[in-house]
Amino acid sequence: MASKATLGQQVLRRKPVSVLIEESSGDLHTDTPLDPPLDADAAAPHLRRSIGLLQLSAIGIGATVGTGIFFVLNTAVPVAGPAVVVSFVLAAITAGLTALCYAELASAIPVSGSSYSYAYATLGEIVAFGVGACLLLEYGVSASAVSVGWGQYLNEFFSDAFGFTLPDAIAQPPGDGGYVNVPAMVLVLLCCLLLMRGAKESARANATMVGIKLCVLVLFVAIALTGFHSGNLRPFAPMGFAGISNAASSIFFSYIGLDAVSTAGEEVKDPHRTLPRAIIIALVVVTVLYIGVAIAAVGAQKWTLFEGQQAGLAQILRDVTGQTWPSIMFALGAIVSIFSVTLVVIYGQTRILYTMGRDGVLPPRFAQVSPRTGTPIWNTAVVSTGVALLAGFVPLDVLADLTSLGTLVAFSVVSIGVMILRRTNPDLERGFKVPGYPVTPVLSVAFCVYLIKGLHPLTFAMFAAWLAGAAWVYFTYSLKHSRLRAH
Repeated sequence: MASKATLGQQVLRRKPVSVLIEESSGDLHTDTPLDPPLDADAAAPHLRRSIGLLQLSAIGIGATVGTGIFFVLNTAVPVAGPAVVVSFVLAAITAGLTALCYAELASAIPVSGSSYSYAYATLGEIVAFGVGACLLLEYGVSASAVSVGWGQYLNEFFSDAFGFTLPDAIAQPPGDGGYVNVPAMVLVLLCCLLLMRGAKESARANATMVGIKLCVLVLFVAIALTGFHSGNLRPFAPMGFAGISNAASSIFFSYIGLDAVSTAGEEVKDPHRTLPRAIIIALVVVTVLYIGVAIAAVGAQKWTLFEGQQAGLAQILRDVTGQTWPSIMFALGAIVSIFSVTLVVIYGQTRILYTMGRDGVLPPRFAQVSPRTGTPIWNTAVVSTGVALLAGFVPLDVLADLTSLGTLVAFSVVSIGVMILRRTNPDLERGFKVPGYPVTPVLSVAFCVYLIKGLHPLTFAMFAAWLAGAAWVYFTYSLKHSRLRAH
């Protein structure tokens, strides 16, 4: 009779890559025996592979462009000054190093769950559950933070087009003159309804919205550069490098879309090739746009005017042109863009919960898939309710920093996972390999740790409380119900 596994062995048990792939949708198979075997009743419902390269790239771009650039400048520029451009470059370098690591793992383990699944295969169950908790914080809070800004641009559009605005009491978050952000909650409800219709339909709608937002941001850069004044760039770094670093830490959550691509691993056609390509495409497009918009914005408006500014980029266009039509078009584009971001981020969170439910570390109802739409409807409703409550009642600055910390922790784990998987599964098929290995993943971890150090101490306290709650869930439920529990 086999001896019972110790607590240490149980919490550090790893899920073999063969099991992860076998559980994914039906067109991928493995000849490797499942060890340890899953229970007979553990057969998981499959998501449908219906997403191609263009739609997947749009998911990455859609979850990234709009998270930061439409409203985070109002909080980042007062911290870094015009040198916020350097902050975006620093964040982009960190994201770029991590994107290469994501591309390798996504091509080798093309399943839902993102860095949660990667950690399960490389670092063990308790680490994976902690990463899953970080991802839930990252996605849920990010969706809330982004949807908070939707009401600002909605009011900007109403003001310019129709001459009225919604009352601050129902259009602003607490701390900014509001009591409950009703537009943000309405936005989350609309995204919920679209996601319940199906992943393919949601991906098509998102691709259309991404096209609109790219056109709008290019329009902003073109118009804002006509009002560019070099004097607005002086002093370039009024808060020194510390300000640049702190701003980079705060805005890093705007690169969440790179992780969102990997959450679609089980719904992508030809995932070994499509996933890494989509991650790289999204990174390049997003970085160019972020830096271009940041340069145009700080060149067209004095950096001291950004703080507290509502719908700041639309205001810049109005000031540069002296007309309302550019700001009306931009506000409309921002409304569409923020809808797209919220849609994709909620989608990503539901797929992580789906994977955790299938693994048994969360209740199995999270993994229930509708036979009609091929989507986890109950899961989507729960996520959307939580996001709507956060968006309606929690201040924006708190949301942004929490999201950055969750994102950086998840990105660090992915980079470490690449190195572990190279040692434990050297012969595993990889559609992409990190160039400059092992220097690239080591640098990725170092940059992530550096940006984590720049966050506010209160953020760490709230993050620690979140992880303590996650540990309680793990030891009271997940440890006993995990599909990989000792037999």
